[in-house]
Amino acid sequence: MVLKYIFDKTMALVGLLFLSPVLVIVAVLIKLKMPGPILFKQKRVGQYGKLFTVYKFRSMTVNNAAATASRDSEATSIASTEQSRITPLGEKLRRYKLDELPELWNVLKGDMSFVGPRPDVPGYADQLKDEAREILKLKPGITGPASLKYRNEEELLAKVDNAQQYNDDVIFPDKVRLNLYYLHHYSFVADIKMIVCTVLGKKMPYAGEII
Repeated sequence: MVLKYIFDKTMALVGLLFLSPVLVIVAVLIKLKMPGPILFKQKRVGQYGKLFTVYKFRSMTVNNAAATASRDSEATSIASTEQSRITPLGEKLRRYKLDELPELWNVLKGDMSFVGPRPDVPGYADQLKDEAREILKLKPGITGPASLKYRNEEELLAKVDNAQQYNDDVIFPDKVRLNLYYLHHYSFVADIKMIVCTVLGKKMPYAGEII
């Protein structure tokens, strides 16, 4: 875990410096084509249940982004319901994961790691019970086993009749299972593989399945 900490801090700083031209270009495009704030900010549940502010490039209209960001603990975060609110530029940013580049700042600050469970809104993190709450020992990640398996979550939820129920009954429990496995079978080598697979859009064997 010491190696993970050093890797996170070093690569987040390198990434911010190396990708600074991309960050500037994306920021300018958002300002020109999507008047309003450049960044989307939302409270998420971090390590040990501590709330932190996650930063992303805004991909939705101003009103929808504000409504999403202000969700309280009773609200949900279903990708398919947000899909209809995304702008054309925002769709491209999400497709190539460019909207998540500001999360490098979260990693540098220590709120997040490169690999770990995705940071969820309080309404879902509060559902973790018993052994599942051990997941909160981990820092949230930009990517991870659950992120890789459900990289097309928006398309998956769009195909079912009740996206909320399918997420609650199928996807969320499966994400918990994968994140618990990650916690109890941590491997720095697996972290590197997941980062590479995320960047390249590849699948990889993990926990007895292909993610």
